[in-house]
Amino acid sequence: MQEHYYELRVKVSAHHALYADFLADTLPIGFEELDDGFIIRSEDNLETIVWGLEQFTEALQRALGEDIEIEFEQKELQNNDWVESYKNSIQPLAIDKFYIHPTWSDPHPNLINIAIDPALAFGTGHHPTTASSLRAISKYVKEGDKLLDVGCGSGILGIGAMKLGATVDACDTDPISVENAIQNAKLNGLEFHSIWEGSATNLDETYNVVVANIVADVLTFIATDLKKAMKDDAVLILSGILDKYEEKVLAYYKDCDIIEKIAQEEWVTLVLKKKEK
Repeated sequence: MQEHYYELRVKVSAHHALYADFLADTLPIGFEELDDGFIIRSEDNLETIVWGLEQFTEALQRALGEDIEIEFEQKELQNNDWVESYKNSIQPLAIDKFYIHPTWSDPHPNLINIAIDPALAFGTGHHPTTASSLRAISKYVKEGDKLLDVGCGSGILGIGAMKLGATVDACDTDPISVENAIQNAKLNGLEFHSIWEGSATNLDETYNVVVANIVADVLTFIATDLKKAMKDDAVLILSGILDKYEEKVLAYYKDCDIIEKIAQEEWVTLVLKKKEK
């Protein structure tokens, strides 16, 4: 172990989820999510990550036509105390029936426990889109259901559904996320029925519940695939939607009724069902 390590604190003024997706796809290591940014730790200097984030910000500003502020603070710290400091920063979280806790924290005696190792995962339940998706799963998933999790990330949503008695298939275009989901399921004594790297295109199965916690644009691109995966009376849970893009997403789901809308901060989770023919 080196004597020192680097800690990079990143603060962004908007589009936290897009930056999280960028880091998840770019970094060979995990990172810690904050309300207004991220903390990245490595034994290697992180100037290349700073450059990458600056380039991503410029591209994002051009694409969205808006200004985004990003700030960096990098420190060189002693390598003997950061793991303990990191552990202390990850707090358990109760969301409806669920209690999400790191592996080093005690489970809750009265709630459904989901153990997540943040060193292995990009999603720990603290982001509003994950939290509201878990609330929807808590309410709509029943024992014996078949659920499809598209863009599974850390696997936390599928794990929650399995804890409720559902059989879960999952996919993600990021191979690291697929491996993380498998490992996190094992931490909870669970196993996905099927999990693969890729999309939900051309599936043979249909499901009682389909959930996709992805950014709004992707939800529009894959709308046909998600609806094809639904049984006639299935529930579709869409999350990762900034409230200003809600109508844009719904334009691709006009053949569905809104059963519930869960709003948290600037994010919206939509629960839909196919319109009766």
